[in-house]
Amino acid sequence: MIKPIAIILGEPNSISSEIIFKSWIKKKKFRHLPCLVIGNYNLLYRHLKYFKFNLNLKLIEKNFKLDDLKGTAIPVIDIKYDQKKIFEKISEKSNKFISGCFSQGLNLIKQNKILGIVNGPVSKETFLNKRFNGITEFIAYKIGCYDKATMLIYSNKLAVTPIVTHVAVKKISQKLNVKKIVNQIKEIVFFYNKYLKKKIKIAITGLNPHCFSHERFSEEEKIIKPAIKKIKKLKINITGPLSADTLFLSKNEKKFDVVVGMYHDQVLTPIKTIMSFKAINITLGLPFIRISPDHGVAADIVGKKVADPSSLIESIKFFNNIQ
Repeated sequence: MIKPIAIILGEPNSISSEIIFKSWIKKKKFRHLPCLVIGNYNLLYRHLKYFKFNLNLKLIEKNFKLDDLKGTAIPVIDIKYDQKKIFEKISEKSNKFISGCFSQGLNLIKQNKILGIVNGPVSKETFLNKRFNGITEFIAYKIGCYDKATMLIYSNKLAVTPIVTHVAVKKISQKLNVKKIVNQIKEIVFFYNKYLKKKIKIAITGLNPHCFSHERFSEEEKIIKPAIKKIKKLKINITGPLSADTLFLSKNEKKFDVVVGMYHDQVLTPIKTIMSFKAINITLGLPFIRISPDHGVAADIVGKKVADPSSLIESIKFFNNIQ
């Protein structure tokens, strides 16, 4: 049975509505699963008129049927929100609305009505307000599997995952341990086996420059190498620890499917440089697939009609490939 995917608007004062509209216009160019949008109908309508896209919206109920999603109009489940201006400065005003959108999406998952969710960009600073390190952790907490959540920045050429995500650099070493590395890699292997039917080759970085430290405690010797030893016993193809400064050179591009890094910027900076807007952010370890475009709210270009929808399009296309 074909299931639709739900696109959660995210921050209403971001580029989210623009990239949704642009993705809808281009959907004829790729095989497209039924989609619906969870957001505020009135605000989306105003955004649509503001951007002057040749599209239509239609309001659907929370207990929609698959036939309700047919046609060219964008189906919208309405979540209450009141905003006077077309776009406003991002603030905590929208927090309740964003949370309501996520709750509705998760309810549809529980009811087995959708395949998964794609969420538009959200401001971590205003929405999470230091309660969670990122949206990955927020969703994992909401459904009760906080310890298993894993961030995978994916493209069909190369994917990366950081062991430590949105944490201050001075705290990275404290957050690393053998169990966390082993469990995260097991989640990645499970994901590729289940959804992509692929046996993967993994590279893992060190933490210190050139995988070496003059300090008495070396993370490579005490944590990373013991983790690699355990992973190899599971018959997983892994190489490392490798120095991150040369790992992403073009000559290494086809050697590995996934690069496991120790912290956020160590692997996200190179993958975003290489893939630009073609990579997507997938949360692993959930009982469903959650994806978001691999970029933020882009406050500097909101309302300017210059936002690139490529990452959202790739997010939708990923669901097509696994249905």
